[in-house]
Amino acid sequence: MLPDLPMQTSKLLTRRQKPRKEDIRGPYFRDQTAILHSFAFRRLKHKTQVFFSPDNDHICTRIEHSLHLSTIAATICKALGLNLEIAQAAGLGHDLGHAPFGHCGESTLKVLSDNGFQHELHSLRVIDKLEEMGQGLNLTFAVRDAIVSHCGEQDEQYIEVAEVPNDLDNLQKLPASPSTWEGCVLRISDSIAYLGRDMEDAIHSQCISRNDIPVEVVQKLGPTNSQIIKSLVNDCIDWSMKKGKIGLSEETFGVIKILKNFSRSKIYKNPKLEYWNRYADFVLKSLYNYLIELLGKNEKDFDKYESSAIELGQKFGKFIQKFDNFYINESASENLIVIDYIAGMSDKYAIKCFDNLLSTGTTKF
Repeated sequence: MLPDLPMQTSKLLTRRQKPRKEDIRGPYFRDQTAILHSFAFRRLKHKTQVFFSPDNDHICTRIEHSLHLSTIAATICKALGLNLEIAQAAGLGHDLGHAPFGHCGESTLKVLSDNGFQHELHSLRVIDKLEEMGQGLNLTFAVRDAIVSHCGEQDEQYIEVAEVPNDLDNLQKLPASPSTWEGCVLRISDSIAYLGRDMEDAIHSQCISRNDIPVEVVQKLGPTNSQIIKSLVNDCIDWSMKKGKIGLSEETFGVIKILKNFSRSKIYKNPKLEYWNRYADFVLKSLYNYLIELLGKNEKDFDKYESSAIELGQKFGKFIQKFDNFYINESASENLIVIDYIAGMSDKYAIKCFDNLLSTGTTKF
């Protein structure tokens, strides 16, 4: 049995940044529809999960990962008597702020950004501010908190609710814990969603073979993604019911660490991925150098952007013109404006822009 949330958290759950009369959908289902209709969600279909700009329909993209995570988190919440609509909405929206080219792209933007870059924090920025032409999606506190607290790359056996609800309007770093049990479920579901699928994609891409999978993983969790998900979901439900917090049994957690270490060494550092990661880093740095120079030169002379020699310059000009009032109110730096624009790109659009730079000889190395 999970303990009740702190009283101050319970009062916050349905609160939005701007008052809104709820309709037949209820607060959290409404959040799902808002996320599904957002531009940022649509772009996820052309963003990398692990394998670079996949054209193969059988390789996981970030939109598929979001759908997988949403259903896994909802299943666990349903079994534990939690609000599955919070988990579904947050699962759909958790990666809206992810950079192009997956974690490689995030690492590049972290170097280029004056304030660093973390996709969890940027996801909150996207849903609170950048969507709807600077108006944001106006989601509930519960969904926003789960999104910004979702990081599944950490090695945690269990997760507990924060004693004091997170101050989402003044975050300077990632929250240590989510404010809700649904947020805790989302965080552990992130690992469940990506570990087996990354393994399957690596096999499909011939980075590893099924025989390479550690024997402990096969024996405890199974040799395929579907079996791994089933084993981890059932273990999480059983252990969480007994312990009153969201987590996994000690034995299963030990096997997960073996699988994570295997993935880090054999998949994420595979020479095939290393090559494409270097290329992605070069693409994003080239785009950044071009755009930061263009913004410094043209500033707010939008006619100059319109007469740019390449399409990228023209589209960037339209972007900053549309967001002009937003960035004025935010006193945004040129660095932040360019980072926002690049972070919103899909892999395919970033590559198209880079090829555009190369073809016109305007690349800034």
